[in-house]
Amino acid sequence: MGLIKALTSSTSTAIGDQFKEYVTCPSVDKNVMIVRGIVNHGEGNKNPSEGVITNGSKIVVPEGYAMMLIDNGKVVEFSSEPGEYTYDNSSEPSVFYGGLGKGILDTLKTIGSRITYGGQTARDQRVYYVSLLNVLGNKFGSPQPKKITDEKYGIIEVTFFGEYAYKVDDPVTLVGNVIGANAKDQVTFDEVMGSQLKNEFVEQITKAITEVMRLKKVSFGDMGMYGSDISDKMNEILSPTWKEKYGIIVTDVAMGDINVTDESMARINKIDDATIFSDAKLQSGLMANASAEALKAAASNENGAMMGFAGLNMANNAGAGMMGVANQNAQAQAAQNPAPAPAAGGAVPNFCPNCGTATNGANFCPNCGQKLN
Repeated sequence: MGLIKALTSSTSTAIGDQFKEYVTCPSVDKNVMIVRGIVNHGEGNKNPSEGVITNGSKIVVPEGYAMMLIDNGKVVEFSSEPGEYTYDNSSEPSVFYGGLGKGILDTLKTIGSRITYGGQTARDQRVYYVSLLNVLGNKFGSPQPKKITDEKYGIIEVTFFGEYAYKVDDPVTLVGNVIGANAKDQVTFDEVMGSQLKNEFVEQITKAITEVMRLKKVSFGDMGMYGSDISDKMNEILSPTWKEKYGIIVTDVAMGDINVTDESMARINKIDDATIFSDAKLQSGLMANASAEALKAAASNENGAMMGFAGLNMANNAGAGMMGVANQNAQAQAAQNPAPAPAAGGAVPNFCPNCGTATNGANFCPNCGQKLN
């Protein structure tokens, strides 16, 4: 007898369900990540069944959104291609994945195919829209110095800041984990990202920067040119939580200034100085520049040019010691890397046979003074 009562009580709604609905995405704030579609019932449907999308209903998908029909908590229809669709519950599920790629098919296979109810109408059908737009201007920074491994300087401490962008790449995974069995009409980006995911980004960005520096063999000062590489590395690192759990990916990372701490800067300067004074050619350039500056200073000395040049002679005597070291270094380098032999016919060679310095057609070596012809 209960079957008869059930049949009697469902007669009016069964007739009302034959009217088609028109499902649209409501106008929402840009912070809204997931929103339930608005169901407009057909004229004359005085007693519709809420939570049932009638066979033959129209569903509109706007630009920049993915649409999915949720049937008792599971996705049964999906589209990320803008347009108007007719719902046909007698056909096999169709997936219009658009710019999201065929990977969305794998997600749908993972969660299972269309649910059947033994001929009964599902009691809760909902259309959800998910924003696919890039979310820009998300700031990040390191309030405390972070240690990174530099290709040239080793481990140094830096502070940095910048902005990143992200977007939903797998709406099915997002809705399945965020909405699930707990139906909601609206979910914001702030609710999903929250402090946990944003903090995780800041924690992992240091690791991403270091790995990109190692792979590309570049120093910290050049990292502003490697935003896309940092984005790829962040997606690799964050995948277990951002992508696999929420279907979210990083689309861009824009690095601001990377500032070295005072202690690390002092270490960098020492390394740079050691590099300069271990290279004979760099030493010669420094000495030539210093001599030119000294000549200018001597000529404008307040006590007269003679006093200035007297001081210059003292400086030259001190510099001679440095040049001696430079010549020793140059000779050592020349011994390890012999210079080409002098050109035939008494012509000036291209390189000094004593220290290997480029001669530029001079009769004497500009570095060690060796006579060349």
